[in-house]
Amino acid sequence: MDKAQILVASNRGPVSFSLSEDGSLDYRRGGGGLVSGLSSVGSSADTLWVCAALSDADRAAAARAPEARLDLAGFDLGGMRVRMLDIPPDTFADAYTRVANSTLWFVHHMLYDTPNKPRFDAAFRSEWEGFRSYNAAFAEALLTGSADNARVAVQDYHLALVPRMLRQRRPDLCIAHFSHTPWAPPEYFRMLPEEIRRELLEGMLGADHLGFLSRRWADAFLRCCETFLRLDVDWQQRTVEFGGRLVRLGVHALGADAESLRERAAADDVEQWRTQLRERVGDAKLLVRVDRTELSKNIVRGLEAFRELLREHPEWHGRVTHLAFAYPSRGDVPEYREYTEQVQRVAKEINQEFATSDWAPLILEVQDDFARSLAAYRMADVLLINPIRDGMNLVAKEVPVLSDDGCALVLSSEAGAADELGDDALVVNPYDVSETARALRTALEMPEDERRARCERLVENATALPPKRWFEEQLQALK
Repeated sequence: MDKAQILVASNRGPVSFSLSEDGSLDYRRGGGGLVSGLSSVGSSADTLWVCAALSDADRAAAARAPEARLDLAGFDLGGMRVRMLDIPPDTFADAYTRVANSTLWFVHHMLYDTPNKPRFDAAFRSEWEGFRSYNAAFAEALLTGSADNARVAVQDYHLALVPRMLRQRRPDLCIAHFSHTPWAPPEYFRMLPEEIRRELLEGMLGADHLGFLSRRWADAFLRCCETFLRLDVDWQQRTVEFGGRLVRLGVHALGADAESLRERAAADDVEQWRTQLRERVGDAKLLVRVDRTELSKNIVRGLEAFRELLREHPEWHGRVTHLAFAYPSRGDVPEYREYTEQVQRVAKEINQEFATSDWAPLILEVQDDFARSLAAYRMADVLLINPIRDGMNLVAKEVPVLSDDGCALVLSSEAGAADELGDDALVVNPYDVSETARALRTALEMPEDERRARCERLVENATALPPKRWFEEQLQALK
């Protein structure tokens, strides 16, 4: 790879800060595919990562750094150069909470209770101005000091307007945008106001290359271009002409980072959790799920499927325990707070109905603990992943990689991961509780040899495009 400049933009950056009692700043590097991917090219390219400050500690760190450049402020970032933007709180709240999380996320995951929401009024259009300002701040930061023909990798739906903003001022830049979520089909995308859906599509089309996690999501974007912008789409080449340029779409199905996962899962704290969990559940088979309490993850229907399994098949009483790790998410959005409460209520009902003095059918944990999650990954006999709609779902790929004895996967047809893992998973309609219950029973009763063989094939597909290759593939598409 040459030494061409690489610029990365994402809402969440590769480092987060916290304030200690004495007022000093502590920080830790983040995980995830993007951090791993950028780290892999850091030594062979001139890279700069632009992100937003997400906490008071982040803002304090950005204020202390020359030109908000954390790497110039004495922080050891492993060779990464990072500019952290202190976006005004009101602008950030409009852009991130009210538009990105409460509107665009709901559209792309098709989550709205449409008799009541959305409502696009004057207040929303004011919030949209905040979203536009937030994108403009990122574009300005990317343009500052950018070299000729730099390659820019813009990440996710929060920054959908950035590519066109860059294109209008610097047509020499090579721009990619990657969507980590699904893309809504025209039938649902059309609920957005006409001028806003046009601005979103045209904003994305400022890029040279648009990446998606699944062919389904890429095709939905192209259908929106046909429907709302009346653009000609070459479906065979998966390209669309816009502004005198040819925009190419690619599918890059982010895979699990097997090496780093296995290294972390071998640590002492994971082994300690594994021992503690085994003491709690005894010899019972383990049905595992690990999710944020995100509306699209469909946790409640998953719990209801487990309840139906226990009602219909009492022979499993005392022989299976459901480890459900459901970590609270987006507490600033009312629907998420209500959903977390519903998850806890249904879990309590299941234990009240079935628990005995020596058997807890369901263990629900709502406090995030990565080491404990990894221990559950290793122990799982059955993994349940049943989202209503999911861009990919990396947990579906990570658990088979770490499974000690091979796990069976019950997987929603609406997860992007079903594209690659569907042949060796038990694929279910996420709305069909009874079908999911039957799939759980099939998974629990699957012969050991079959379960191991399926899991081996799952691992092969789950690791086909690890983060390093995933990121480099997008950069190569810009050459």
